[in-house]
Amino acid sequence: MTTQIFLASTLYGTATLAAALDAGCFDAADRRILLVSNNAATPETTPAVDDMPGFERLRDRFDDVVSWNETIFPFHPGGWAPRADDVPLWERYLRLAWDLGDDDVELAVESIQVHPALGVAQIFVGAPVTVYADGLMSYGPTRNKIDPLVGTRIERLLHLELVPGLKPLLLTEFGVEPEVVPTAAFTKVLAELVDTGAELPRIEEPALLLGQYLSALGILSPDEEEDLHVRMLRGAFGLGHTRVVFKPHPTAPARYARTLEQEAEKLGVDLTVLDTPVLAEVLYQRMRPALVVGCFSTALLTASALYRLPVARVGTEILLERLTPYENSNRVPVTIVDALLPELTDRAAVEEQRRSADTDALAGLVRAVGFAMQPKILPELRPEAEQYLARHLNAYTRRYFKKRRLTSLGLPGGVPAQLSFLPRSATARRIVRRARAIQKAVRR
Repeated sequence: MTTQIFLASTLYGTATLAAALDAGCFDAADRRILLVSNNAATPETTPAVDDMPGFERLRDRFDDVVSWNETIFPFHPGGWAPRADDVPLWERYLRLAWDLGDDDVELAVESIQVHPALGVAQIFVGAPVTVYADGLMSYGPTRNKIDPLVGTRIERLLHLELVPGLKPLLLTEFGVEPEVVPTAAFTKVLAELVDTGAELPRIEEPALLLGQYLSALGILSPDEEEDLHVRMLRGAFGLGHTRVVFKPHPTAPARYARTLEQEAEKLGVDLTVLDTPVLAEVLYQRMRPALVVGCFSTALLTASALYRLPVARVGTEILLERLTPYENSNRVPVTIVDALLPELTDRAAVEEQRRSADTDALAGLVRAVGFAMQPKILPELRPEAEQYLARHLNAYTRRYFKKRRLTSLGLPGGVPAQLSFLPRSATARRIVRRARAIQKAVRR
């Protein structure tokens, strides 16, 4: 007997799994379990995947639905990991709780480098693993080193072709080959969800603004994020859109919407704030937006690549500067959106939907950024990174790299070789600190 366990934390991820199953990306199994994990900071106040509108349309692909939160209660899915000595006990417990018996287990998980996916893979020792990616992070490097006892069991990476021709870097250190979930299968699954959220307003061809709640990640302050949403609204209005829909992040505070409502009233914009937690792709089908505006949401690429909708970005330049540490896993998604999609204030680029980079140029950029992020995980990319930087580093592309990072890695664009001792010199650092202190004192 073979049991396949599919771990999902979002409806988008569940839809990806449903499309992969429909397309025959998984072998036949005697039983299929959907293991639902609610990774929100406070799961008690946030609906889980199986409580989201539209989940029932996807439910029939699985024989059983099990809650990971209930299984490990009172621990949080994102913060709990099995102790090495307890792994045999946990596997015995899960096999008993989920009626697995002696079945052969196969896993399909998202975000294998963090919990809960990593913990589930560690518990089922020896189970083959498929990693599926439901966003732009698959194009970036693995965010940290994975235990070889887990990494060597990963057989493939399933992903959506959000950027045609761009090959993911995720898990390449283990020789994992990417496999595309057919776009037709995914859009067919999304079409099943088109009439979910019956209370959604009927609005045709609005400008759709996508919120992401970046302040929760510590990237922006709450005030800066409110300002980002206001910039989206003003930019859409500047392009002639007077009918606007704002889709806030499900966990974002209500005051974000109130700030937008006040700005819309000043501008004379007809603003609708959605309070129904549905996928952006449902809105694409229901409303056919005249423009989709966001920061670096994966939904921008699904709008562009899957639904051929006009898109525009806002705020990526701030995030490229703010993301810390440099190896922050959001860096590649921000880089892709910034390099590929038109900026909202560039009217000509938005109206013509001009792309800022071709696939080859984008691939070179992503691989150079990927090496700079994780040089120890992807050392084989050094020659490509050096070549890219030597040829393409200029006033525009420098935004994707930090001089300090380039210097520490000895890459083109860092401090010249004859001065490379300076960042490591205690005397030089002491002089710089003293100079800064004097500068501050003069300003006072």
